[in-house]
Amino acid sequence: MKTLFFALLFTFGAVGLWAAAASSPAQAQSTGATTAESQSAIFAIENMTCALCPVTVRKAMESVSGVKSVSVDFEHKTAMVVFDPAVTDRAAIAAASTNAGYPAAATGS
Repeated sequence: MKTLFFALLFTFGAVGLWAAAASSPAQAQSTGATTAESQSAIFAIENMTCALCPVTVRKAMESVSGVKSVSVDFEHKTAMVVFDPAVTDRAAIAAASTNAGYPAAATGS
């Protein structure tokens, strides 16, 4: 009985590994950080003085339609934003942060 149990466990485990390996290339294609439809921009952020400030900036910028990701660097007072330029632009992203109390200006890409 134990032998049958372990044989079935091994069989289903091998099938699961095979299925995971077969789906990996498709998943890798769909999880690319930056696609042809994305742009990135770096914003200088003012008024960040505490550990909660980057959270507020990130949430404000993420609330803009078309923003795909936001990474805020408290130490350097910057935010790296990946966005869809067909949906939004740097000015709208900067305005969202500014409206939350943290003036932002695009510095580069």
